[in-house]
Amino acid sequence: MYRSHNCGELRSSHINKEVTLAGWVQKSRDKGFIVWVDLRDRYGITQLVFDEERTSKEMMEKAQKLGREFVIQVKGTVIERASKNPNMPTGDVEILVSELTVLNSALLPPFTIEDETDGGEELRMKYRYLDIRRNPVKNSLMFRHKVAQEVRNYLSREGFIEVETPYLIKSTPEGARDFVVPSRMNEGQFYALPQSPQTFKQLLMVGGMDKYFQIVKCFRDEDLRADRQPEFTQIDCEMAFVEQEDILNAFEGLTRHLLKEVNGVEIEKFPRITYDEAMQKYGNDKPDIRFGMEFGELNDVTQHKDFGIFNNAELVVGIAVPGGNNFTRKEIDQLIDWVKRPQIGAMGMVYVRCNEDGTYKSSVDKFYDEADLAKWAEVTGAKAGDLICVLSGNKDKVRPQLSALRMELATRLGLRKPNEFAPLWVVDFPLLEWDEETERYHAMHHPFTSPKPGQIQLLETNPGAVKANAYDLVLNGNEIGGGSIRIHDKKTQALMFDYLGFTPEEAKAQFGFLMDAFQYGAPPHGGLAFGLDRLVAILGGQETIRDFIAFPKNNAGRDVMIDAPAPIDDKQLAELSLKLNIQS
Repeated sequence: MYRSHNCGELRSSHINKEVTLAGWVQKSRDKGFIVWVDLRDRYGITQLVFDEERTSKEMMEKAQKLGREFVIQVKGTVIERASKNPNMPTGDVEILVSELTVLNSALLPPFTIEDETDGGEELRMKYRYLDIRRNPVKNSLMFRHKVAQEVRNYLSREGFIEVETPYLIKSTPEGARDFVVPSRMNEGQFYALPQSPQTFKQLLMVGGMDKYFQIVKCFRDEDLRADRQPEFTQIDCEMAFVEQEDILNAFEGLTRHLLKEVNGVEIEKFPRITYDEAMQKYGNDKPDIRFGMEFGELNDVTQHKDFGIFNNAELVVGIAVPGGNNFTRKEIDQLIDWVKRPQIGAMGMVYVRCNEDGTYKSSVDKFYDEADLAKWAEVTGAKAGDLICVLSGNKDKVRPQLSALRMELATRLGLRKPNEFAPLWVVDFPLLEWDEETERYHAMHHPFTSPKPGQIQLLETNPGAVKANAYDLVLNGNEIGGGSIRIHDKKTQALMFDYLGFTPEEAKAQFGFLMDAFQYGAPPHGGLAFGLDRLVAILGGQETIRDFIAFPKNNAGRDVMIDAPAPIDDKQLAELSLKLNIQS
């Protein structure tokens, strides 16, 4: 037996008890006549003590040679600490060691294994197995486990059945790029790794499984960002004999359960807004509603003077920044520079100070008087002490620009509090979106999403106006889940493929199995998938997902720890009937 107790459980009640512990040396302090060692495992830290009066000379010498991260086993007696540490759960006791065994020595780590480390992100990812020993990463992984277990427990109680679906599937042209896997036994043919289990969960509904879920790995070979990984995890769910309201109610229940059990927060309201309303009020389809700063459209109250920038703009739109009149001119100039960065792309920003005495002072006083500016304040909801920030231009560009500014201001003002949670349903998305490059419509979600009831006939006359029977669940400005009511009959699915530019032959080749299944009694069905990585990060009060993934990839999609992806040798390529065609 390597240990009778772990390093986080010993208390005053264990004094005089003989124990065996095992773990890693966090640090040691050698005073010559006495050595203290902090022993760490997953559960905590316990202090060990070796002294000349009660410890043999041989063991003292052994203790003095212990280095950081040595793996050791000790036996000894729990005694009361002379200098108690109220900041440690085990701070009232220490172990007077009678036996010491070095189970494994260790090199000096390339960074300190402390909560506040001196290691940069790339270095820590290279030695991720060491990084996991640090409390922030260890606790994040344990937190992820807790969330996943609560999901499984809740959905199982609600009658959902967990079913595994294949990882080796067929490549499809819709959505992001697939990761492809060559088949050795089928020369010249390839599997794809699934971007989601979409068609399989629909087939499970045809199969009568009724309520399905799966915590499943998905893969997308697409450009990466700090919060996006080439492999990610979904809580994938599907239900039969349901309408949109049934889905929303079911997963409001799951979200409430997680917030209560994991965060101790009770949420009653899950407000709903349409996609069009979200774009008009917030400039994006996943708005953070923990704070205000809703958009005010100012065309009617700005395009009547000689200010050409506004007169020539498709949209003039502003927000009221609470308390923003306290910003210095330097701070406002910094905001103007911020929106003019290439990542945002605005040409500039007009501002209005709303003074405490009810007067207004703007950067365009040459063109607008107090009465004009008062109307701007009315439209944006600005009060005395606020600052109005105004952008203008093409509506499809200026709304995202102002949305980015809104989020930046909220961050600077401390309005995005990680311990506050504001869920929101966004509904009635467009079914299709026009792609300028290919000059055809693409499915905004995927080609299996059903149009809203009564709108299918619009596909003939105005396809861009058709709304999808789709919904996203947003939490604190992040999309944590999305789904739709699916098409469940062959005729409608064939019509959808037609409008997406598939020939009948292409549709049959890619999705014939699904359309065939619809002929054997497919029930009405729909579902939703949560992004587990993102959900866990938000519940954990973080913005980035990497610390909640055991072995993440970097921004280039590489695993720097195992150095993957990597070349394979010519023999493997030959077995797969492949050859590299690298042109210098």
